[in-house]
Amino acid sequence: MERTSSGRPGSNRGTAGWGTGQWVRAGLAVGRRPDLWFTAARQLRRLVPPRWWQRSPHLPIPDPAYLRFRMVTAYGGQGGAPTPDDVVTYLHWCRAWPSLTSTSR
Repeated sequence: MERTSSGRPGSNRGTAGWGTGQWVRAGLAVGRRPDLWFTAARQLRRLVPPRWWQRSPHLPIPDPAYLRFRMVTAYGGQGGAPTPDDVVTYLHWCRAWPSLTSTSR
């Protein structure tokens, strides 16, 4: 039987164990930062599987297996669910990454 993000038996909620409330809180945290809107849209576009509309649940959300993998690599053990602050920090990192990797000549 699959385990929830709290470790109890049951079915995982949403993507990577996130419930609707966590998605809403993360969306609100990003919504309060207009400087991250473009970055958030770009990352969502990059993470959404191609032809997402042909697969259930017919929503543009990242593949749950990929998110589980990312949560294990980020939090270790069985993974975890990021907080809204973690999502904002991730988006700041995504926005800064191109300038961090470019070489000045």
